[in-house]
Amino acid sequence: MGHFAFGWQGKEPAAANSPSGAGATLSLQSVQGTAAATTGADTAHCLDPATYAPAVPPMVPPPVAEATARRCQEAENIAVYLIHVLHKCAETIEAGDYAAAAGKLAEARTMLATSVSTTTGIGRVASHFAAALAQRLFPASPQYSFALDASTERAGELYRRFYDAGPYLKFAHFTANQAILEAFEGCDRVHVVDLAIKQGMQWPALIQALSIRPGGPPSVRITGVGSAPGADEVGLRLAEFARTMNVPFSFQRVTDDSLDQLQPWMFQVLPGEAVAVNSICQLHRLLVNPDAASTSLPTPIDVVLGWIASMQPRVFTVVEQEADHNKPRLVTRFDNAMFYYGSVLDSMEAMSVSRGGAIGNGAGADAYVQREIFNIVCYEGSARTERHEPLAYWCARLWRTGLTHVPLGPSAAYQAAKFVRVFSGTGFRVQEIGGCLSLAWHDHPLFTVSVWSAMPADGAGTAKEHADKHKLKMSIGESSGAATCQTPRRSERA
Repeated sequence: MGHFAFGWQGKEPAAANSPSGAGATLSLQSVQGTAAATTGADTAHCLDPATYAPAVPPMVPPPVAEATARRCQEAENIAVYLIHVLHKCAETIEAGDYAAAAGKLAEARTMLATSVSTTTGIGRVASHFAAALAQRLFPASPQYSFALDASTERAGELYRRFYDAGPYLKFAHFTANQAILEAFEGCDRVHVVDLAIKQGMQWPALIQALSIRPGGPPSVRITGVGSAPGADEVGLRLAEFARTMNVPFSFQRVTDDSLDQLQPWMFQVLPGEAVAVNSICQLHRLLVNPDAASTSLPTPIDVVLGWIASMQPRVFTVVEQEADHNKPRLVTRFDNAMFYYGSVLDSMEAMSVSRGGAIGNGAGADAYVQREIFNIVCYEGSARTERHEPLAYWCARLWRTGLTHVPLGPSAAYQAAKFVRVFSGTGFRVQEIGGCLSLAWHDHPLFTVSVWSAMPADGAGTAKEHADKHKLKMSIGESSGAATCQTPRRSERA
């Protein structure tokens, strides 16, 4: 299956054929295979498509091939026009012309009902965005209430479905754990602060790796930010697992009402503990509109990064979606989200096909993605929490807080690529960009892991720190101190 392309951007398509997306290593038995060797500062570890290709391509008679090509071209033209109609719908909503927006939405819905399949490809992506625009135009409609269900139980269920759907969160957990394991080398007492414990799926692998550490396991403490009773049940399960691994273990929960309301003392860090802070797709929820960030009060993200730095963690692992969804303009967010989630949904579809399953079997994972799309498209102000930003923005923000970047080198990329290969087929790759690792679908980065530290640096490390910072800036496309991210095949970041 090919990647999801958006050649329509910047064009005015015709409506033809239409109606009116070397340190310690984690000891995991499931990690197998090899990854490509790397060269240079910006490298990629790819899975070999030849592994999955048929030995002899089937012969297709020329007339049949021509007819098939013609039908594919017609379908592509219709799909491109559909995306254009949805873009115009978002544009007219932003302009306040709701009558025109309703007309464009009706046209798009007619195409989805009669001309474009909503089960695969662009039609599947477009159906999610058409539903989000409908909810934005008609918020009183109960039709899409399932996508707006904010209950803890529903969120946990969809998170698990998305975790199972592909390598996205598995890659994030594995790479963050690898960095934490290396930071804990030689430490007798370690303390992990998880900013969103959720179902605790990340930590059994780390506990297992620590259990076989030369010299014996350390005493492990995990503090999870979460709500009762779910987080407490996670703590009990982790404690039982640690007991079977003969790892001294303790767990405590901190309320998750709001991260910017927490204080370092709540985590009860003890003298002599090696601290790791872990954030998996949480920091973007603390962002505000860029034009609202110049107030006299500190923003939530600055408050949280401030108390994280004050805890002086040996390692701070940050995983975020590699996307740009924090623009004030609806139409810009809509276009960027269409591009990003087109790649996500395309990769999910390819995963389902490679497993021999029907696309509909991933309904739970689809719903997880749709909730994010709805939040980006339907909401404004404090109600909009899916405020993803690209790596360059996060680096600039974390540097301002006084945190030091810890590069992830070719060895980490090699290990991550092997891990991804276990859970996915061709199309996924792990890119190393300036010491950060991104999981990409073809050439579109989806999730990026960066590692930071707040440990006091000695004078000898200052020169190397400046060199690493410069290298990272160059790799992610920064110039003159401005935070800009050069994402492949993206013509605009307004």
